[in-house]
Amino acid sequence: MPEGHSVHRIARQFDRNIVGRTVAASSPQGRFAEGAAVLNGREAVAVRAVGKQMFLNFEGDVWLRVHLGMYGAWDFAGEVLADATIASANGRMGHTNQRGTDVDRIFDTAGENSLTSIGAPRRTRVRVRMSEQTTGLDDDDVDEAEWPPPVVGQVRLRLLTDVTCADLRGPTACQLQTPDEVRATIAKLGPDPLVDDPAAGEERFTAVVRRKPTPIGLLLMDQNVVSGIGNVYRAEMLFRARLDPHTPGRDVPEETVRELWRDWVRLLAIGVETGQMMTMDDLDPEAWRRAMAHRDDRHWVYHRAGLPCRVCGTAILLEEMGARKLYWCPNCQR
Repeated sequence: MPEGHSVHRIARQFDRNIVGRTVAASSPQGRFAEGAAVLNGREAVAVRAVGKQMFLNFEGDVWLRVHLGMYGAWDFAGEVLADATIASANGRMGHTNQRGTDVDRIFDTAGENSLTSIGAPRRTRVRVRMSEQTTGLDDDDVDEAEWPPPVVGQVRLRLLTDVTCADLRGPTACQLQTPDEVRATIAKLGPDPLVDDPAAGEERFTAVVRRKPTPIGLLLMDQNVVSGIGNVYRAEMLFRARLDPHTPGRDVPEETVRELWRDWVRLLAIGVETGQMMTMDDLDPEAWRRAMAHRDDRHWVYHRAGLPCRVCGTAILLEEMGARKLYWCPNCQR
């Protein structure tokens, strides 16, 4: 499932490429035909992400709510702007390191930081114009790519401007909402460090966790408690805090709860800027480049079942918690 950093990146792409433009909306799949008809011909005027949900505002105070869920994704084609540049054919962009300084672009071999398709991993058959990464294609080949791009697969919603196409596939939720409905939806969500005041969010998160008997490993995945954390960030944050996932929230020391929130603030910012869920600190330049290119080198415990803990050498455990896979070290996290 796409985690919070991906949804904020999607919102950023919409802000750069769709907001301020009149949109031709359609539902090639047919499942959102009525909603698409309402959006068709309207200007997109604003976008916001909260946790794992995105809200796109159109003129007339019509709102589109999208929750990608387990399998949803937005596929972008055409001119996909990233940090004032045209994205590459693979949709990948440059990034900053943990210290906020510019570094050379490093492409993730698994496409985790892909802008062409953000959400559930998938390959895309469209090409991005004016690309520095269209290996084997000259500029004329790229410019002559069919426009608008052909519909591929089950596209729930297509939003098309004169230069950019955004296709939505496989979302859990795709619906129109009134302003009051948007406010009600957001009110049910836990704090998001990129939406709420970080200090206020910390107080709210701490107060909720400290009164719950629910295991902390479940609370971190509860979007009513905190917005945006998914399976990867849950496992990594618990390890970074050296916290047993089964500890009831009310038994977790207050300072540990507060540090969990502060860690989420840091990790979410890194994820949004790099497009990758980087959760390891203090890497030397070579290790940083390796981690940016390969997800197996950027996590402490996630996806490492049976492998030795990077800290103590104990075999990483895998269990199911909240119907999702949980990776943790029984020695470090006790």
